[in-house]
Order: sequence, then structure tokens, then C-alpha cells
Amino acid sequence: MITNDWLPAIRDEFGKDYYRKLYDFVKGEYEHYRIYPPAADIFNALHLCPLSKLKVVLLGQDPYHNEGQAHGLSFSVLPQNGDRLPPSLKNIYKELSDDLGCSMPAHGHLKKWADQGVLLLNAILTVRAHQALSHQHKGWENFTDAIIRTTNQVDKPIVYLFWGRMAREKKTLLNNPKHLILEAPHPSPLSAHNGFFGCRHFSKTNEFLLANGEQAIDWQL
Repeated sequence: MITNDWLPAIRDEFGKDYYRKLYDFVKGEYEHYRIYPPAADIFNALHLCPLSKLKVVLLGQDPYHNEGQAHGLSFSVLPQNGDRLPPSLKNIYKELSDDLGCSMPAHGHLKKWADQGVLLLNAILTVRAHQALSHQHKGWENFTDAIIRTTNQVDKPIVYLFWGRMAREKKTLLNNPKHLILEAPHPSPLSAHNGFFGCRHFSKTNEFLLANGEQAIDWQL
């Protein structure tokens, strides 16, 4: 299901014992339950942001678990959701407005970011409907660890936006001095006021990219 330059970088994972067990588990879940995102969208983060174009890793937790939201990009929902934006995404937009003066988007589709080199990756890539973290500890964490380790080896500046405990735990996989790690609480309404608001990660990302000869991200949607 992965056809771009991510495939040779992570091909070995598909032959490992944990991934075979994960594959069987996920296949059974799709056969017996409503699972998000649609199976064809599981690897959209990799499809839309080739490794060769990677500039930023924005790591989420697991997919949205309500109808018509998750489509394989962390924090993103499809345009037809309109004003039904998830609370975390609303807080991301608020910080984006406060940080860079961006106008508040009318939709939650973040594909424009992915197209510019932002890897919108979740730590867990599937979820059972209306059951957050229902696919935790089934093997996805091992797989996304491999993705993070792959990005660590890239010989150019990359910014990591780690929001929340699950994302911040991934920083132990990184040791490349060319990269920048930015940490903050999760943008959820439960924690955004504890340091996510005011973190200025969007402007800090662009300052770092520009200082290292890379094009800034146009965060305006």
C-alpha cells in the first residue's frame, strides 16, 4: 500500500513478527467492526509527504474515532466536516492565529501542510469507532517508531512537533544534531492552557527552516 520512497526505507518492518500479528489483528477488526480511517487511507501521511520532501514531523496520538473524520492525517478532518471541527484542531488554529496571524480556516483539511513536507503522522494508525486508543499496544507503536527512526537518519534539518505525552515519548528515538525538537502539551481542551497556547511552534518551525536554507511552511489554510 506504500509506493513512494518510504517503501525501501521501512520495507523490513513488513517482514517482522510484530507486523504480521498487527496485520492479522487490523484485518480482523475491519472485518468485524467499524474502524477508522477507511483502510485505503491508513498510510495517507506517508503517501502525501514523501520522505525526500520531509521538513516537519507533526505527531498525533490515534485517529479521530467519530464518523467521517479520520482520513490518515493526524489532527486533520475532511473538508465536508465544515464547522464540526474537533476541539484539538480548533485549539491548533487558535495558536496558529495568535502566533502567525493566520485567519481561522473554515475547514479542517490539512493536506496543504502535507503537500509542503509536513508528515502528519499518528503514533497509532487505526481505531475502533467511538473507542479512543482501542488499537493501542497492538503493534502500530513499533511501526511508527521505525518511521521516526528513519526520519532521524535524514541528513537535512527536520523539525519535530511533539504535542502531548505520547508524542513526547518518541524523542528518545532522535539524536541527529541537525534536527529541532519542539515540545508542548497536547492541544486538547484538557491541556492546551498548560503550555500549548503560546508555544509559538509554527513561527519557530519557520525560523529554523529559513535559518537552515529551507523554504518556510505556508501554514495558512
